[in-house]
Amino acid sequence: MDADRAWTGSMPEAYDRHLGPAVFAPFASDLAARATAYAPRRVLELAAGTGVATGALVTALPGAELTATDVNPAMVAHGSRRVPAARWQAADALDLPLADESFDLVVCQFGVMFFPDKVAGLREAARVLARGGRLVVSTWAEAGRHAFAAALIGALEQVLPADPPTFVARVPHGYADPDRLAADVRAAGYDDVVVEPVTLTGTAPSAAGLATGFCTGTPLRATLEQRGRLEDLTQAVAEEMTTRLGPGTVTGAMTAHVATATRAG
Repeated sequence: MDADRAWTGSMPEAYDRHLGPAVFAPFASDLAARATAYAPRRVLELAAGTGVATGALVTALPGAELTATDVNPAMVAHGSRRVPAARWQAADALDLPLADESFDLVVCQFGVMFFPDKVAGLREAARVLARGGRLVVSTWAEAGRHAFAAALIGALEQVLPADPPTFVARVPHGYADPDRLAADVRAAGYDDVVVEPVTLTGTAPSAAGLATGFCTGTPLRATLEQRGRLEDLTQAVAEEMTTRLGPGTVTGAMTAHVATATRAG
């Protein structure tokens, strides 16, 4: 697996603990509210990660059958413990081991950015959707429109000025053009495509916790381990992020693009 997409070992736990509530939970609530409006019976979640959105969907859709997938077995193992009410399965979003037209709704919260071929992944989602089924996909806007990501990138540039890691801007925030997102969804076989910006507020107990989550719970970790001792670099990034975001509890605005669409045909 591409290093930019790999979560192994203790990474899912750090990701879930330090980033889940602050970065992903606010958007999970928004996603679940959108899903509820469609009243689906069979729901597929792609790139479910540790199950932050999965848990929100289970609560919002008590009568639905929810299948949660992720390409990382470590994420699936963590998520299945976190949200046992869903059916968990390790699966590549570009080659799903699922039957044609077997779901009413496919959702993907902040996962499509990691697809090696985004149109192919969205087309595979269309394959498993029933005719008229719905798609809901969220992607991050530019890193500058995400207070925590911007502080992290600035901290990395300060701590490693000669060669700052580019993962955060390049991958999670590297699919930030809403026009491209809309075009890719249409190209994958959907109608009624709408992309809208959604800005929500994240709250974390400390900037240091966010630094720990990003540095030890995402693929940024591998890049840092190539540059020095992970603990030392994480501490330095934590100190710099605290300077930028402030001590104690921190809040920040985060902007995403949410695409909704209907399977054509």
